[in-house]
Amino acid sequence: MCTAITYSTKAHYFGRTLDNECSYGEEITITPRCYPFHFRKLGTMNRHYAMIGMAYVIENCPLYYDAVNEKGLGMAGLNFIGNAYYGNEMPDKDNIAPFEFIPWILGQCDSVEEARNLLHKVHLIAMDYNEKLPYAELHWIIADDKEAITVESVQEGLKIYDNPVGVLTNNPVFDIQMFNLNNYMQLSVQPPVNHFSHQLKLSPYSLGMGAIGMPGDMSSTSRFVRAAFTKLNSVSGGSERESVSQFFHIMESVSQPRGCVEWDTGSYEVTMYTSCCNLDSGIYYYTTYENHQITAVDMNKENLEGCRLVRYLPILGEQIRCQN
Repeated sequence: MCTAITYSTKAHYFGRTLDNECSYGEEITITPRCYPFHFRKLGTMNRHYAMIGMAYVIENCPLYYDAVNEKGLGMAGLNFIGNAYYGNEMPDKDNIAPFEFIPWILGQCDSVEEARNLLHKVHLIAMDYNEKLPYAELHWIIADDKEAITVESVQEGLKIYDNPVGVLTNNPVFDIQMFNLNNYMQLSVQPPVNHFSHQLKLSPYSLGMGAIGMPGDMSSTSRFVRAAFTKLNSVSGGSERESVSQFFHIMESVSQPRGCVEWDTGSYEVTMYTSCCNLDSGIYYYTTYENHQITAVDMNKENLEGCRLVRYLPILGEQIRCQN
């Protein structure tokens, strides 16, 4: 389970949580412009936009969970189990395996508009990375500084939705998630007004009562509502530090502490990491479950004309600053 959002102040931000029972050894990974991407059905992309994000690197191939390219286009893949459908290869389409989808889009698109045009030729195929690493059932959010879209490959085909809230979680399909927001239109940051009965003298007794009824459970539909309400009503200063700090506060509303979501295996789902990337500057910020200190990796401090991956292991241990 995961949550992704966009956020804008003076700059524009894109990030996500990754909720899982364990880490797969993901790393903050910068792919420079001359690193070759070898696509299973579409040959090699020898030159492309540079990108930074969180990836599981296998056989020197970055399998990105989320990434942002140097032009300010971001993309993240989130679990969509039971609804995702990938077909067989089609001769008149760009046949892409799910694990290739992020570099295929970010490698050549500089905006959501350009990605939308490319998506009309895309066909996601049911192809595993290898025998030990099967494909993941995902859907995706793609965002720039102007708009966001959701992309879902389902039984009926590839669906592209405008995403006006800039939020994505997991099941159900995106149009149902958006429709479900109608059930919460009464939520407000303002104190509630008595509509119960004019015969009773009722009044608020606490701040925050305008949001009574907002779902607090860990399900994907509830996290969608909670993330949308928190993000759309968020107020932040415009500086980089204030904006990044506020982004992580928004994501705290959907963070999963160990013990609240149990897997069948007896283990627990937690928020393995939370990311926030400045779309304008290419700085990737992150925290991990055991490390609440925000850490930054700046893609522009690396040689973006290189041909080798730049990889940073995430800092996992809690960083506590002693004041006395």
